[in-house]
Amino acid sequence: MNVAVIDYNAGNIYSVIHALERLGINPTLTNVPEQIISSDKVIFPGQGEASSAMAYLRERNLDRVIKELKQPILGICIGQQLMCAHSEEGNVDCLGIFDVPVLRFQPQRHEDKVPHMGWNALEDVKSSLFQNFDGGEYVYFVHSYYVPVCDWTVAQTEYIVPFSAALHRDNFYSTQFHPEKSGSVGEQILKNFLAL
Repeated sequence: MNVAVIDYNAGNIYSVIHALERLGINPTLTNVPEQIISSDKVIFPGQGEASSAMAYLRERNLDRVIKELKQPILGICIGQQLMCAHSEEGNVDCLGIFDVPVLRFQPQRHEDKVPHMGWNALEDVKSSLFQNFDGGEYVYFVHSYYVPVCDWTVAQTEYIVPFSAALHRDNFYSTQFHPEKSGSVGEQILKNFLAL
């Protein structure tokens, strides 16, 4: 299977590559449109800042390439946020695959820490990404911005407010959490994605 991992100067990409290698996949790390378009599956991972990430994608025409992909694509963390309409981080328009904004967590109590870091349970899971899941499985999050619950939410979590832990529309899938850092649960999610 030919899996492309989109390289756009975002952090944490190599932990995704190592997770895929543990599953027997030797992915291609690339920002070359032809390699991305010709792959069987695409992963759009990373940690970073939304406005600079969008600038990088636009400079290389990758914004258009991603939106026009027909094969399954999985956005992870900032990858999910960049698939949305607009981000409060850098006040930037994003890819618009999911017509929903990305908002910054607003602490309500003294104990509300931003960024949100740690293990939280998935609830209301649906989509083939979570095949054989019942909800209640724990996954690992690190983020200061979130996608509100919306029409494309296929898993949610609560931290300060309920938010989208995962989204799905057509061939576009995404997770706010890091499957590559979520132990056996995350490994199963990656397997489910690769089996789509």
